[in-house]
Amino acid sequence: MTYKHLLIEKQDRIAWININRPTKLNALNGEVLEELHAAFSAIKADEEVRVVVLTGSGEKAFVAGADIAEFAQFDVTEGESLAKKGQDLVFDFIANMTQPVIAAVNGFALGGGLELALSCHIRIASTNARMGLPETSLGVIPGYGGTQRLAQLIGRGRATELILTCRMMGAEEALQTGLVSRVVPQEELLATAAEMGGKIMNNSSNAIAHALQSIAAGYEEGVDGFDVEIAHFGNCFGHLEFKEGTQAFLEKRKANY
Repeated sequence: MTYKHLLIEKQDRIAWININRPTKLNALNGEVLEELHAAFSAIKADEEVRVVVLTGSGEKAFVAGADIAEFAQFDVTEGESLAKKGQDLVFDFIANMTQPVIAAVNGFALGGGLELALSCHIRIASTNARMGLPETSLGVIPGYGGTQRLAQLIGRGRATELILTCRMMGAEEALQTGLVSRVVPQEELLATAAEMGGKIMNNSSNAIAHALQSIAAGYEEGVDGFDVEIAHFGNCFGHLEFKEGTQAFLEKRKANY
């Protein structure tokens, strides 16, 4: 597929997705969401890809929000459809990927941009990153999972304050609250993402997929995450990578995954 708004590269079993609308600060619109769904769908089916890194073009923004002009005249039904389609096509889809997705947040991640980063499994940020959910200043609320995922990550109180005040959070505060895992100078951001991806790839891709699903289960209503963990733990025993990992440990060698 030819992408209008994305740059896709695969190197050393890492898929790099770069949202490429720098003149619009990489803002999300319908076309971008459709392309993100297509890109992640293709990557999900690609057994060669072990890790995904998602970032934005330029030095100013990861994704500076949604393209407001696209939905400014929507009615209630259209608004609900917009949120549901976005969550189904992209945000929930990314969250449910079994290949780990790292968001490399370079600059502004606002509104839908922060929600996109929140849907990824790991977030790292450049020192100039600024994050927030300013939707209430527009008379609306986050609609791509922001009210849920931000509270899960940094706690209900902090998330409520950020959403109600529309305050932007800097990189260091994001690190302190657990919103991001690492903060590095912008020129080191992609190298740090690659290094993290390499460390992940040292381990069993099957076990990582089961771990991601088990972690996610703890946040699903009506689901006992401990029971899910038990089932996924047991399933690992039936995979060749478990046999390779344990045998390598006993033989004091590096596992061949």
